[in-house]
Amino acid sequence: MNRVRWQIASQAVAVAAVVLALAACQRDPAADAASSQVATPPAASAAAASAAAPAASAAAATAPIGIPAALQERADALLAAHRQMVVLMTGERALGAADKRAVSAVGQMLFHDMQERQRALIAQAGEMTDPATVPALNALLDRIESEPSWFDADRLAFKEFLGELSTRYGQAQSLPGLKLGRRASEDLAVLAEIEQAYDRELKDVFGRFAQRGIEPQREKWADYVAKLQGLYSREQILKDFGTIVPYTLPAGGAKEKEGGDTREIFGTSLPPKTVVLTFDDGPHAKHTDEILEILKRYDAPAIFFELGQNLGKLDAQGKAQLGANGAVAKRVLAAGHTLANHSFSHGMMAKMSDDAVRTEATETEALLDATGRPQSTLFRFPYGARNEDKLSTVEALKLRSMLWTVDSMDWADPVPKSIADRVLAEVDKAKRGVILFHDIQGRTVQALPTVLDQLVADGYRFATWRDGKFVVNAAKRPAPDDGVAAAGDTLYRESHALVIGIDKYAKWPGLHHAVPDAKSMEQLLVTRFGFKPENITALYDGEATRSNILRALNDKLTDSKRVKRDDRVLVFFAGHGSTRKLASGRDVGYIVPVDAQLDDLASDAISMPQLQEVAEALSAKHVLFLVDACYSGLGLTRGGAPQGSKNFLSDNARRIGRQMLTAGGADQQVADDGPGGHSVFTWTMLQALSGKADLNGDGVITGTELAAYVAPAVSAIARQTPAFGSLPGSEGGEFVFELPAEREGLSGDSQQLDAAASQVNKRIDEATEQAVHAAATAAASTVPTKPGKDAAGTAGKAAPATIEVVVKNLEGADAKLTMPAAAPLSPRVAAQRANDRGLQLYRERRYDEAEAAFTEALKLQPRFALAANNLGFVYFKRGKPVEAARWFEQAIDMDGSRALAYLNLGDAHLQAGNDAKALAAYTTFVGLAPKHARVASLQAWIATPDAAHRPQLTQ
Repeated sequence: MNRVRWQIASQAVAVAAVVLALAACQRDPAADAASSQVATPPAASAAAASAAAPAASAAAATAPIGIPAALQERADALLAAHRQMVVLMTGERALGAADKRAVSAVGQMLFHDMQERQRALIAQAGEMTDPATVPALNALLDRIESEPSWFDADRLAFKEFLGELSTRYGQAQSLPGLKLGRRASEDLAVLAEIEQAYDRELKDVFGRFAQRGIEPQREKWADYVAKLQGLYSREQILKDFGTIVPYTLPAGGAKEKEGGDTREIFGTSLPPKTVVLTFDDGPHAKHTDEILEILKRYDAPAIFFELGQNLGKLDAQGKAQLGANGAVAKRVLAAGHTLANHSFSHGMMAKMSDDAVRTEATETEALLDATGRPQSTLFRFPYGARNEDKLSTVEALKLRSMLWTVDSMDWADPVPKSIADRVLAEVDKAKRGVILFHDIQGRTVQALPTVLDQLVADGYRFATWRDGKFVVNAAKRPAPDDGVAAAGDTLYRESHALVIGIDKYAKWPGLHHAVPDAKSMEQLLVTRFGFKPENITALYDGEATRSNILRALNDKLTDSKRVKRDDRVLVFFAGHGSTRKLASGRDVGYIVPVDAQLDDLASDAISMPQLQEVAEALSAKHVLFLVDACYSGLGLTRGGAPQGSKNFLSDNARRIGRQMLTAGGADQQVADDGPGGHSVFTWTMLQALSGKADLNGDGVITGTELAAYVAPAVSAIARQTPAFGSLPGSEGGEFVFELPAEREGLSGDSQQLDAAASQVNKRIDEATEQAVHAAATAAASTVPTKPGKDAAGTAGKAAPATIEVVVKNLEGADAKLTMPAAAPLSPRVAAQRANDRGLQLYRERRYDEAEAAFTEALKLQPRFALAANNLGFVYFKRGKPVEAARWFEQAIDMDGSRALAYLNLGDAHLQAGNDAKALAAYTTFVGLAPKHARVASLQAWIATPDAAHRPQLTQ
């Protein structure tokens, strides 16, 4: 494929995702209205074929020689359906309710028509035994890559087709076949670049500070849409599918969303912050298993509404015969999920006879029973389309209709990020609901982890349907480490927090990352630092009014019965900040509540002097304000902490501490587009609190260390200058975060940051290192500490050197921060610090540095089994299985009960080609960890150690 041509053209294609993303709003499955308004013919594909005729004939005129007529016809029909979908969805967001319902109903029918055409094209491509197949497919790829009359957005219609070619021919037995598979893979790589361009365009459209130069792109997209609208119109597409929207809607039909799920189930009776995940149209030979793996990682149950035709068929005697996908359905059951009925053929049941509806439902029930599923009564009407008669017919079969309240629109939207954003936005509005996905396409697989990550971070729980009611999974919270308990028990009696995040301002410009920033901070306080959820007050968006914020500050946090002398209090604010110049010339800074007006800060916002008063009124020993906003106008006392104390924690416990760290000064803007959907300031702070801000390696992060790490790093990568200092009333005390010991053993399940986030973190570390100046205050150690990098500490030698960093205070002046010196560390503690640092570096894909850190840990503590396993896995990750196996064997020698080391050892031997040793290691692992996710596949190979069952490893 012409890579240069596609890279340039991808700019024109990028806006395609934006149109579909904007078009794809929440869909209300108005089945009764749709069925009474939409006169849909039984064979929707016939309408699509008719509508496809103009584009197909026009495209065929320039088709290259060598494409068989049937193959060309199927490719042209698929492209025509893709184009119709674009025309149908363009501008959908601006339509009225009735038109939206009609567009959504026809859009889903068109989507399923595209799936059928895709399958037909793939089936023809799969005839590998025919010697004419490969030349014909190469001719088709010529056309897909270079047809001059097509826009590059047209070529995305063939993504799934190219994926199948890559998979099928990537293992062909002939050289031409292998070349074809490689060619398809290269084409997919270019399509992936275009999808990345989609993500960049979405960021440009919705990002707060992004620079946008998109006029040429919009003109090209307008050209594309204009061309398509010359071939089709939305009204004609709807009409071709038998749909005409009436001027007035008829009354009657099945009642939706009423009665608290008493008849049909929509999820309205779910508890707050609870969702049901549902997947339609499977099972799929590839994507269903991928979704099962994702759900397993989050311990999330789901309901899979299956099509009978995808499960198998009934023989002449009416006995169910499961097909190849029956095994997939059984894996769904084995994973603990629910199988339910989605009809046999995905037809428009509202237009079927009652007998046909009964046949569709009963045949699918027979096939579902053949999988061995427990009894289930759930049924989902295709397209959500039903009327009173058909609903009653299904109910007579002892089945109950479940629909949805959140439509992911993964059937229309090609961009995984856009799908995820839509689902999260709709869930955030309703705070509960049934979510509709489809497990038959790759875009859903890509979007799902993002959705589940955020839902878990936001405290949502997952429910399923069992025995006639919703059953909610227990909230999955990581068990606190010993170190977390120590932090709460040793340093503070209790920990309290007020967390505020505002994106949706009433009058001020909206933000995009403030609420996720605040929610991530809330989660971190609970899971890593031992804050009790009941001691955290969270105010998000509309909750964060001026009165609510002041009430939380003045009533809850200053309540001496609630907050005691030996407690700590953290206040986190993410939102707008502003500065007002008084007549005297002095600046006053403000944090801006959600309901503030633009022109009256004094009355509507909360000033820094007010926060000072709150800080002085608090009875807690230590208070820290973290403000992800920019302003100036607050007098601070000298920043820093007592120097040279040999007993820092005990001395610190006797001193009152009132500290504040802000994202920047006056006339600066918070960079609201950092990694992971966070601002640069909050992202850097989250990394700091992962352990990186422990600059002197003593196992705690003080407020001063946090500022010393965050301020220079943010200044180096964003146009803002964080400021830090102690508030009036402070006696030099430091807010302290005690770090828990990391106990993760690296394996194939270990999570890593993406390449972009890893690169940002490396820049952050480099910026901090450049700002830190270590002055030797004791004898040189035999194991020198490099601030911000190794930070493993010394093994019983002299204390680390004093660390100094210059930052800005809120008045804009330079302030020198001096880190409290750490006491000498025992070899065991120093080894744990080095191991923890190695885990951070591994997550950032900095393998050389991770290897050095794990090596350091083993030098300090030679019998450290966890570090030995982790060092081995770094070797394995870098493609050195023999060396990796040696370290896994040493880890086992140090601790024979370490199951994960046996799994890693088996993987290393397998990668090295030593199947006999791999089998032995896997056998031991299965005995030690019988519930691990990989046990089933490993047991299959142990029982039948042949090539067909040999585990497939991914790096």
